[in-house]
Amino acid sequence: MQVIHHIEELRAVLKGVRAKQPGFTIGFVPTMGFLHQGHASLLQQARKQCDFVVLSIFVNPLQFGPNEDFDRYPRNEARDLELAEEEGTDVVFCPSTVEMYPKPVRTKISLSIITEQLCGASRPGHFDGVAVIVTKLFQIIQPDAAFFGLKDVQQVAVIKQLVDDLNMPLQIVPCPIVREQDGLAMSSRNVYLQPEERRQALALSSALKLAEQRINEAADVLLADELKQMIRTHIAQMPLAEIEYVEIVTYPELEPVSRLQRSISGEIVIALAARFGKTRLIDNTIILLSK
Repeated sequence: MQVIHHIEELRAVLKGVRAKQPGFTIGFVPTMGFLHQGHASLLQQARKQCDFVVLSIFVNPLQFGPNEDFDRYPRNEARDLELAEEEGTDVVFCPSTVEMYPKPVRTKISLSIITEQLCGASRPGHFDGVAVIVTKLFQIIQPDAAFFGLKDVQQVAVIKQLVDDLNMPLQIVPCPIVREQDGLAMSSRNVYLQPEERRQALALSSALKLAEQRINEAADVLLADELKQMIRTHIAQMPLAEIEYVEIVTYPELEPVSRLQRSISGEIVIALAARFGKTRLIDNTIILLSK
């Protein structure tokens, strides 16, 4: 496994790979590090689907707001490299902030509509920063496929839209949420949780299960507002929970849904965000409605 810190070195290595192995497919897993088994599952899928796997570790300052946790975002490069090697990663790209942004960034990439709700509503500018770094990494690596976890379902939808709109020649591969045994969605930010906060945070996944059960039991029409209120009531039983949003939208368009009914087929997302203490957590479930 090669660990590379500079863009030009990475480009040279990948150029050599393509020259020696024509037709080799390159899979790419972009991360902000502090890796866990959710990231490992992305690397495993990339290895199954592609001949050569590149992992990036970069905490992108452009996607953090002024009052967010950029400085305290968890970092452990040594542990990350161990996990990457265990998963058979070929190259790990670990650039510095100066390497990625040697000058102030004057280019802005903004997507409309799809970024205006869910996390985009409460984190203005967040997805602009995501779009810039993802575009830069795609330009540098030029992968055939890139792998993203569906825990950040809006991020997946935004990146798919970006790739489609700009005709980028790669496949975006969404991968299932990986959960702890008790149901908590794996996240690098889980390390922030105090024991009682973590216990109460299980209300997020249990609320989603409750909503799935309610949808499955519904004979016909179910109002989205009623379902959202049921989810909020369930989470609000936890005194440490501060709910940011509970939304039901189509996938991958992320358009609001007002009624759920068996006569309409398609995928919907029930997405939510809440804080427990200082830790902001997100979770979701994608449900296929079928006639």
